[in-house]
Amino acid sequence: MNIILFGPPGAGKGTQAKLLQDKYAIPHLSTGDIFRTAIKNQTPLGVKVKAILDNGKLVPDETVVDLVADELKDEKYDNGFILDGFPRTVPQAEAFDTIAKDQNKAIDAFVVLTVPEEELISRILSRGQGRADDTEEKIKTRLEVYHTETEPVKNHYDAKGVVKEINGIGTIDEIFERITSSVEK
Repeated sequence: MNIILFGPPGAGKGTQAKLLQDKYAIPHLSTGDIFRTAIKNQTPLGVKVKAILDNGKLVPDETVVDLVADELKDEKYDNGFILDGFPRTVPQAEAFDTIAKDQNKAIDAFVVLTVPEEELISRILSRGQGRADDTEEKIKTRLEVYHTETEPVKNHYDAKGVVKEINGIGTIDEIFERITSSVEK
């Protein structure tokens, strides 16, 4: 099963991805985790990405697409995967379609977690990751970027008939149950 978890910052994608990984025994690929590791290790990619993220911007499409394409070549993804944080733009989605086709890894479900903006801001401010962009002003910038650059990706996958909209409000278990019920249909 190949799943893309989608939604704005603070929607709970990472939390749900870990639960899905455990339930279906398929790996979770988070571009955010890859970038955070690179930042922590101060690799050239990490230094470049940190400067971009500190300003509330998105990492360039080409950088992200190359990273994901290379990662998905690993045989651990042959029986399925959960993508979290990718694709974030329509060009990334289009590039990923080519990668998925070339690697025979079509998307089975594009799961959209919907959460009201006030709740997103509250969640991000309370999660305490200590990111430089976890201030209310920077969060609002990230949400604006999400609405203008990322949200259109949903329409791309809607046309393919794989979008599953999930109410992202409730307990972690309630949201997880909604997701699993939806992807197992």
